[in-house]
Amino acid sequence: MFKVVVNHEEQHSIWPRDRETPAGWTEVGVTGSKEECLEYIRGAWPDITPLSVRRALAGS
Repeated sequence: MFKVVVNHEEQHSIWPRDRETPAGWTEVGVTGSKEECLEYIRGAWPDITPLSVRRALAGS
Protein backbone atom coordinates (compact mmCIF):
# COMPACT_ATOMS: atom_id res chain seq x y z
CA MET A 1 0.00 0.00 0.00
CA PHE A 2 1.11 3.51 -0.83
CA LYS A 3 0.32 7.14 -0.04
CA VAL A 4 0.48 10.20 -2.27
CA VAL A 5 2.86 12.97 -1.21
CA VAL A 6 3.53 16.44 -2.63
CA ASN A 7 6.47 18.84 -2.23
CA HIS A 8 6.77 22.64 -2.25
CA GLU A 9 7.09 22.61 -6.06
CA GLU A 10 3.69 20.83 -6.25
CA GLN A 11 5.41 17.71 -7.57
CA HIS A 12 3.57 14.52 -6.65
CA SER A 13 4.95 11.10 -5.81
CA ILE A 14 3.96 7.86 -4.14
CA TRP A 15 5.57 6.58 -0.97
CA PRO A 16 5.10 3.33 0.99
CA ARG A 17 2.27 3.94 3.45
CA ASP A 18 4.11 2.28 6.33
CA ARG A 19 7.20 4.49 5.98
CA GLU A 20 7.67 7.97 7.40
CA THR A 21 7.01 10.71 4.86
CA PRO A 22 10.35 12.10 3.66
CA ALA A 23 11.45 15.58 4.68
CA GLY A 24 10.09 18.26 2.36
CA TRP A 25 7.04 16.22 1.35
CA THR A 26 3.47 16.38 2.68
CA GLU A 27 0.80 13.68 2.60
CA VAL A 28 -2.28 14.66 0.58
CA GLY A 29 -4.59 12.14 2.26
CA VAL A 30 -4.78 9.62 -0.57
CA THR A 31 -3.75 6.01 0.07
CA GLY A 32 -4.22 2.79 -1.85
CA SER A 33 -2.55 0.45 -4.28
CA LYS A 34 0.24 1.74 -6.49
CA GLU A 35 -2.13 2.00 -9.44
CA GLU A 36 -4.82 3.80 -7.39
CA CYS A 37 -2.28 6.36 -6.21
CA LEU A 38 -0.86 6.85 -9.69
CA GLU A 39 -4.38 7.30 -11.06
CA TYR A 40 -5.00 10.04 -8.49
CA ILE A 41 -1.73 11.73 -9.45
CA ARG A 42 -2.60 11.64 -13.16
CA GLY A 43 -5.80 13.58 -12.41
CA ALA A 44 -4.42 15.93 -9.77
CA TRP A 45 -1.14 16.83 -11.48
CA PRO A 46 -1.82 17.33 -15.22
CA ASP A 47 1.03 19.84 -15.70
CA ILE A 48 4.24 18.34 -14.32
CA THR A 49 6.15 21.59 -14.67
CA PRO A 50 7.51 22.58 -11.22
CA LEU A 51 5.72 25.50 -9.56
CA SER A 52 8.79 27.78 -9.65
CA VAL A 53 9.14 27.28 -13.40
CA ARG A 54 5.42 27.96 -13.99
CA ARG A 55 5.72 31.17 -11.98
CA ALA A 56 8.83 32.26 -13.90
CA LEU A 57 7.13 31.60 -17.23
CA ALA A 58 4.01 33.49 -16.15
CA GLY A 59 6.16 36.51 -15.29
CA SER A 60 7.90 36.66 -18.65
